[in-house]
Amino acid sequence: MMMKKAPTILTISALALATAVHANPSKGEPGVKIVTGSSKQDVWFKVGDVPSIAKDDAASDATFTVVAGEADAESGPLDVLHDDSGPSNSDAPEENFFFGSTGRIEVDLGKLIDVKAIDTYSWHAGGRAPQVYKVYVATGTEAGFNKAPKEGTDPATCGWKLLGQVDTRPEAGSGGGQHGVQVSSEAGPSLGKYQHILFDVAEAREATFFSEIDVIDAGAPEPKRISAADKIVKTYDSEDGKYHYVLDASKAPDLVDWSEKELIPVVKEWYPKLVALLPSEGYSAPTTINLRYVRNISDSVPAYMTPDGVTLSGKWFHSEQKGEAKGAVVHELVHVVQAYELAAKNNPEPKDTPSWVTEGIADYVRWFIYEPQSKGAEIGKADAAEAKYDASYRTTANFMDYVNRTYGGKVVQDINAAARDGKYSIRLWKKLTGKKVEELADEWKQALQK
Repeated sequence: MMMKKAPTILTISALALATAVHANPSKGEPGVKIVTGSSKQDVWFKVGDVPSIAKDDAASDATFTVVAGEADAESGPLDVLHDDSGPSNSDAPEENFFFGSTGRIEVDLGKLIDVKAIDTYSWHAGGRAPQVYKVYVATGTEAGFNKAPKEGTDPATCGWKLLGQVDTRPEAGSGGGQHGVQVSSEAGPSLGKYQHILFDVAEAREATFFSEIDVIDAGAPEPKRISAADKIVKTYDSEDGKYHYVLDASKAPDLVDWSEKELIPVVKEWYPKLVALLPSEGYSAPTTINLRYVRNISDSVPAYMTPDGVTLSGKWFHSEQKGEAKGAVVHELVHVVQAYELAAKNNPEPKDTPSWVTEGIADYVRWFIYEPQSKGAEIGKADAAEAKYDASYRTTANFMDYVNRTYGGKVVQDINAAARDGKYSIRLWKKLTGKKVEELADEWKQALQK
């Protein structure tokens, strides 16, 4: 799996008092206090005097529904809004919920509660961090109450009560970092008794990422809060001190022991090998590699490469500890070393490298160099006639192995170097082997059928 393009993040929960200058300051209705806070650093959502994300608040078991707008294609599920945890880093889209542009989220608490505070958080390195929204409340028994008002319908006309408008955009700059908002009463112990909360999300400079929404019940014990102690981050250095591997298992504490005993030794052994295997003139591979677990990317994506390392699906890795887990990490580390994003930086007219080449090289290294004994990319005689060299992943890996063994042992290395420089071309196969790629494919399939 190649690098996943990451959007930006907003977390909803109770946040902190911090001084900041905003272009459009947040404003509560009469009797409503809105406190905002921000930090450019990772403070684990403890900004100023406001408490961090609650672990067991009234929203934890609430029902969240999108009633207007659509989630962005890269967004995580709605469940991330009340999983009692913030994102693992400043650019983790799968751990956040965000709209393509604007939208509305309705929160049904299941019963009337005495709402002490409504809290929201966000975290992103750039313009998706600031929060812009209106927040409404309702008991659900108001005359003409509409639980799901569409965009264009003023919620105040169908039973909802406006509490205030939030805008944490700064006067200047992108506003990147961690943002937090707390909506509470100016004087009393609570905002009143309500069952429904509506967030009417406007578009900031970019669509804000939502990571957590906390609702604090005045009638319940004070909730527990996440803290820096919940972070599990460990660094492992290579013996020569050249490489540093940073494991963040905060979202997968059950995988710490396996990671230390099984995964990190593989990474320490194989990352330098991958660097040596895929060189090119003037290229220096990253020396610090981050391995971050998230709860789940999706049921079909076990991991993906980011510019500074690899993001891992805790759910998938938990089930594959004795299966494909380590091989999947080797595949992603190949993508880190490939570094094809450098082509656009170093070449004024870079040529695109097709994904079948990118993924084929990563699977070639995994199946034919790291774990050849598994025969995971083997193609039987019965399937040889239908095999396509550009089918990507294991099939292309098999094709590349044949070409590499047959034509001198450096074909994959040279293809990779050209791709890194933005110079890949289909004609490169003939330059390196004397034959067109289609001719090589015919040879390969004939060899498979013997």
